[in-house]
Amino acid sequence: MTSTYCVTLEDVQEAERRISGLIHKTPILTSSSLDALAGRKLFFKCELLQKTGSFKIRGALNAVHKLPADQPIAVVTHSSGNHGQALALAARMRGIPAHIVVPRNAASCKKAAIRGYSAQIVECEPTDQSRADVAAQTVDKTGGILVHPNQDPAVIAGQGTIGLEVLQQVPEVQAVVVPVGGGGMLAGIAVAVKAIKPKVKIFAAEPLNADDCYRSKMNGTLTPNLSPPNTIADSVKTSIGPNTWPVIRDLVDDVFVVTEEEIKAATLLVWERMKLLIEPTAGLGLATVLSSRFQEAASDLKNICVVLCGGNLDLGSADWVWKQEL
Repeated sequence: MTSTYCVTLEDVQEAERRISGLIHKTPILTSSSLDALAGRKLFFKCELLQKTGSFKIRGALNAVHKLPADQPIAVVTHSSGNHGQALALAARMRGIPAHIVVPRNAASCKKAAIRGYSAQIVECEPTDQSRADVAAQTVDKTGGILVHPNQDPAVIAGQGTIGLEVLQQVPEVQAVVVPVGGGGMLAGIAVAVKAIKPKVKIFAAEPLNADDCYRSKMNGTLTPNLSPPNTIADSVKTSIGPNTWPVIRDLVDDVFVVTEEEIKAATLLVWERMKLLIEPTAGLGLATVLSSRFQEAASDLKNICVVLCGGNLDLGSADWVWKQEL
């Protein structure tokens, strides 16, 4: 283990103070029917009920409000949608423009929401390289400040406030299951939780079709996806990066991968049993908890918190719902 992470517990606690009153303290909900399916007590951290419909507003607000007092010209980021919405709102709250680089195939509801928060959309190709390149070009063109969606330390610290809330709301928690894309939320939660309660397990949940985090853990070295992943969990198509990887390497206890069918089934279960309209990425946690590998690997853990990370679902493209065997 190393002490040279880009974020500390103190950073997360400072972020909590900075964004207090600007975000919702999202509720923890439970479901007896899902407890029965999992064979343990599940606590669902409902970030889909957060402002902008996902956890991303935590990191965006912390990053924007941490900028120098002399007002920046603008902020820039690249995002498949949720971070873009969050940064757009955070920038509007501070009164500065936002330019959001968005893959051309991103969900239309997420693009509409970004525009609704008065931000400018710049489209790019659906690859990590294109996103980064176009964002850099946009920074040069606008003179704005780049707020990376998952590698910016201020963003990671903001997402870590979820971990602080979970420990307050579920003191008996034994493990937290967190979806992972770029790893900002996973790394922030891991830093916060492990510093306060080291025995609490941190598990990552990832699509089999976008398993860079799993492969990185298995290889012991950062192993990004070589091509754009094809997964219904559109918010986790990006790979973990140089700032989130050391935290994940050292503090995340295990990474679980689930199939597209498992993600779909778990998403439908949350819709039907909990009446919560999560996006498929938020189904990753429940899919993991219900998987056979998790059942075997974590059989001794009875109190599990599952982070429902967002609810920005593009219903117009959800034709898979009608094909799914309920």
